[in-house]
Amino acid sequence: MTVPSVSFEFFPPQSLEASFRLWDTLGVLAPLAPEFVSVTYGAGGTTRKLTHEAVKAIDTNFGVPVAAHLTCVDATRAETLAIADSYAEAGVTQIVALRGDPPKGTGGFTPHKDGFASSVDLIEALARTGKFTLRVGAYPDPHPDAPDMAACVAFLKRKIDAGASSAITQFFFEAETFFRFRDACAAAGITAPIIPGILPIHNWARIRRFASSCGAVIPAWLDEAFTAAKRDGREALLSTALCSELCTDLIEGGVSDLHFYTLNAPELTRDVCAALGVTPKQALAEVA
Repeated sequence: MTVPSVSFEFFPPQSLEASFRLWDTLGVLAPLAPEFVSVTYGAGGTTRKLTHEAVKAIDTNFGVPVAAHLTCVDATRAETLAIADSYAEAGVTQIVALRGDPPKGTGGFTPHKDGFASSVDLIEALARTGKFTLRVGAYPDPHPDAPDMAACVAFLKRKIDAGASSAITQFFFEAETFFRFRDACAAAGITAPIIPGILPIHNWARIRRFASSCGAVIPAWLDEAFTAAKRDGREALLSTALCSELCTDLIEGGVSDLHFYTLNAPELTRDVCAALGVTPKQALAEVA
């Protein structure tokens, strides 16, 4: 089996304890030589300053390429582009450009009156600067605001045409979900790389709620499997096995890059990477 390239997503810490947890996570995963790591925004841009600080700290201290999330939510065009410029000045030239989730309790996305109306507008503006490599989101299961997968494919093509060079998918639970989406994208003329987003299941009840809110289809067999595993005290073992199997199926289907949503907890991601043949590189381990 071909050993894949990997990348990792983190969220910015909001407390001293969370900062230590993130640095510990990076200490475990940075030696795996990821192609890049990304740092998220909270809903409604609530962690904008923290994201900026975490991106700069990772870039300075861990020697891995960093992609900063940037969204359209609750900011003017000038404010958003100023944040992008500050990343470029700090040497961070990869951006994951997203519409972003609205603040909790506010209903659907409403553009700021002086802001970007959509992720396509944001991508076009960032591309015009010539400063960034742009990655975007993709949805193998339809986004909650989209009527079907065809609409998601069409919107992804608009984002690629606007200047994005690759896409990272929302997580999914079965390899066939990704393959169907990849085939639909190819049929629509999308040639940019589409990287599967992988979510190791640290807590099934929590992940199930998250999946329901973001439109990811939940297979019935997963509920049954985790019910049995919880009864037998083997949830971690099941999570590692299922995630490793999903990644193996993707690689055997031609996937060469995997993006892991780590939730700032490295153990499951590290164990899955080890099962796939992704092992620490000594030079990076010494740097970290």
